[in-house]
Amino acid sequence: MPRLHFDTPGHFRFATDIQIYISHVNQGGHLDNAQLLTLVSEARVRFFKALGYNEGNVAGYPIVVSDIGAQYQSEGFHGEVMCVSMEPTEFNKYGFDLAFQMREKATSRDVARGKIGIVFVQPEVKKVAPLPAAFMARLAKVLGPQPA
Repeated sequence: MPRLHFDTPGHFRFATDIQIYISHVNQGGHLDNAQLLTLVSEARVRFFKALGYNEGNVAGYPIVVSDIGAQYQSEGFHGEVMCVSMEPTEFNKYGFDLAFQMREKATSRDVARGKIGIVFVQPEVKKVAPLPAAFMARLAKVLGPQPA
């Protein structure tokens, strides 16, 4: 399998700090790959909360994660605080990608990067729903205009 590679956006409009707890660390003494997804998922929940939403109701629709990919840049260790930055990108008819970058806060050391595919869902028929215009308006209002 070819190595995954993610180009990070030049600017991130959302960031949150998350500490690595001992439960996030594997027997090798560093951030476990499954726990990386846990930390990124927590940051994703905070991203939607900053917009005034919960994932069960984003502008009237629940969202689901359609895919996720991550690439390690370095190890993360117990006690370190990660700054997880996020930027919505690659908008399409049914959703968008949420690009992320994780850096150790004290040194700005790159730890991981990647993206999360987000789609909106019509729960009554369990089918994808069009990207809500109300979401796009709230995104611009709360986070400001998307960088060029």
